[in-house]
This record gives sequence, structure tokens and C-alpha cells, in this order.
Amino acid sequence: MKYRTFGRTQWQVSEIGYGMWGLAGWSGSDMKEVMQSLGRAIDLGCNFFDTAWAYGNGKSENILADILKQYAGKRLYVATKIPAKNFTWPSRPSFTLEECFPASHIIEYTEKSLKNLGVDCIDLQQFHVWEDGWAGHDDWKNAVEKLKREGKVKHFGVSVNRWEPDNVLNTLRTGLIDSVQVIYNIFDQAPEDNLFPLCRELGVGVIARVPFDEGTLTGMLTKETVFPADDWRSTYFVPENLNASVDHAEALRPLIPAGMTMAEMALRFILGNDDVHTIIPGMRKIRNVEANIATSDGRGLPETLRQTLKGHRWDRTPTSWSQ
Repeated sequence: MKYRTFGRTQWQVSEIGYGMWGLAGWSGSDMKEVMQSLGRAIDLGCNFFDTAWAYGNGKSENILADILKQYAGKRLYVATKIPAKNFTWPSRPSFTLEECFPASHIIEYTEKSLKNLGVDCIDLQQFHVWEDGWAGHDDWKNAVEKLKREGKVKHFGVSVNRWEPDNVLNTLRTGLIDSVQVIYNIFDQAPEDNLFPLCRELGVGVIARVPFDEGTLTGMLTKETVFPADDWRSTYFVPENLNASVDHAEALRPLIPAGMTMAEMALRFILGNDDVHTIIPGMRKIRNVEANIATSDGRGLPETLRQTLKGHRWDRTPTSWSQ
């Protein structure tokens, strides 16, 4: 496993982190295998774990708490998220800060996460949605400063709404946000335009989420794929999205190097960007842990291939199903 400096925090975080949404929000999770997968990731050098209160109303945080106890001697970085008070994903420009993140709510859910995680201090507490129009409001700033002052949170971050990477730029300029979590992959390259340069300038850590475009970039989806009703992906991969996603993924097949999977190519594409400090794929099976972590070996894609893949940028805008 290779490590990168996480912005101005100076943490040395694993290039491949662990996204824990799928452990609580997707179908097909076997808890015994989940725990084995988490343990295997740590044994292979993974030290960054991203969860959220909303992932099973604390369930994912509880799972991470069990892992932290088992590996008490290792330095593992814990990142979680505060849900918006109105529990709506994503936020919308019409939402007020009071509807989403009043100070009392920020403090209340940080306390809940501290209890769920079984820790005295959260390494990285993140806002699970955001609107840059809130940048100048004092209420969230007061809560951030209070929780840091009390030693309950080391650093704060923002998880940017899907396909809205610029919806945080002014907030980053406040100096109170130490990291940003954003969708970045072969299709979603828009963060390169404005977000990454500003993060580089300000020393803001960058977490790349959804490296496989919710599964599209594994190459495993077809236009006949159906997800169970209780699986979040059943509401995301509506026909309009599923059909287009499969078409875009199929266009990549001729580019996959011999001996490489589409998923590996997708991760190596992201690793080729030094502005990204850690990637957080969801990993529920040991074989996926081993395959994903194996990409952190310092061997990048050929530059000609990376430039070709940049031509597969797919700019999208939020819709009713994109959540």
C-alpha cells in the first residue's frame, strides 16, 4: 500500500481507503464476510475508513467501532458524516442552513457518532450534503469551532453533492474545512476544473468517492440488471440512467489493457491524479479488498491510455433520481 499526505492535516493516509456505505445501505451484505473484509483491508495497509450516521442510522458506525476495538494498536483514521436535519439527499439551493445544519443539530449528531464509534474524538467529521450559499453563515462555523475546541473533532470536511463539485468553493475559502469528498472517476472529471486546483492551493485533503460510478465502471452491469427494492441502487439505476451508463461503460472495453479488469483500470485512472489523496471504494468481499488494494503499487496507467480515458468524460447534472 502506498500513502499520501492528506492535505494540511499531514496525515499519511492509504491511497485506497474503505467506503462503508454498502455495508448498511445495499443488499447482499454478509456480516461475517464484511468483518473479515475490513480486517483484511487493515492487514494490507488500509488506514482510512469513511462512514456516516445515515448508513443504517448508525449501523455502519457501530461496525467500524468493533473493528477499531479489534485493531486498537493501529492508527486508523475515522471519517464520518452528519446528516442534514431534513434528511434529504442531496440538498437544494432553496434549503436554508437552519433546515439542514443548525449548530444544535451539528453538535447533536456529532455526539451520536462519538457514541456509535466508541471514540472520544472523531478524526474527520463531514457535512453529508452542502450548499455553498451557506459559506458566510456563522451558525455552522460556531459549531465547528466549539467541537474542535472541546476536542471532540480534529478536522471538518464537506461531502459535495453528486455532480456539483463547485458547490463548496467559497466554503473552502473560510479556512474551516480541511477536506472535501467528491465523486471523481473516469466519467466524472469535473472536479479537475475548479475544485482540485483550489484544494491544492489551500491544502485541503481530497477524498474520491464513487470510483466505479456506483458499479458501472466494474463492467458488471447490463441493461437487464435489476436490483432488489431495498437496495439503494434500485432507485438510482432507473432505465434512463442504467441504459446510458452501460453504453458508456461498454465504450471503455476496447481500452482495457490485457490482464486488467475495468475496475482496476478505473482505480488506476484516479490514482494517476496527485490531487486525490485517498479513494474510498465500497468493499464487502475479501476478493474485492485484495483486488482494489493491489492497485496501490505505484504503477500508473500508460500516459497515452490515461489521456484517452480523459476523452470519456461524461458531464451530468443532478436529476430527481441522482440523489
